Amino acid sequence: MGKLAVCALRAVLAVVLAGTVLVQVLMVWALATDPEDGSLPLTAFRVITMLGMGTAQVAVVCVWRLVAMVRRGTVFSDAAFRYVDGVIGAITAAALLWFTVTAVNAPGQREDPGVTVIMGGIGVAILGVALIVLVLRMLLAQAVARDVEASRMQAELDGVI
Repeated sequence: MGKLAVCALRAVLAVVLAGTVLVQVLMVWALATDPEDGSLPLTAFRVITMLGMGTAQVAVVCVWRLVAMVRRGTVFSDAAFRYVDGVIGAITAAALLWFTVTAVNAPGQREDPGVTVIMGGIGVAILGVALIVLVLRMLLAQAVARDVEASRMQAELDGVI
């Protein structure tokens, strides 16, 4: 992975992390303050938003660590699986939160249930991304196994020579 690509990815990840932390702080502030009319109509959505930002933060940190491993050339090791599993878990949690948003929003969409169906479809698409990352994890597992096998064969070859 080139230096420019790593720097660009890290810049994007830093902006996403800073943005999500800012949104979380603003949401906590919004929950802590009473609106003028004394009601909190969007409390559930605010809590779900804060949790959703948390899933994004977990994914960003895991990707950051994976990029560092790629840069050092250590990504083909068992340590990488922890971070890939973190990304899969974060995406799955985000999908579950999206389904929660869909369920909370559904009663208000009785006249137009198509919105709820579309939101459900988006949730399924988010789960699809988690499955794609799971397939990529399986490819990483094969690459790690081949790397271990190549190292073993190289050691045997060195012993013969």
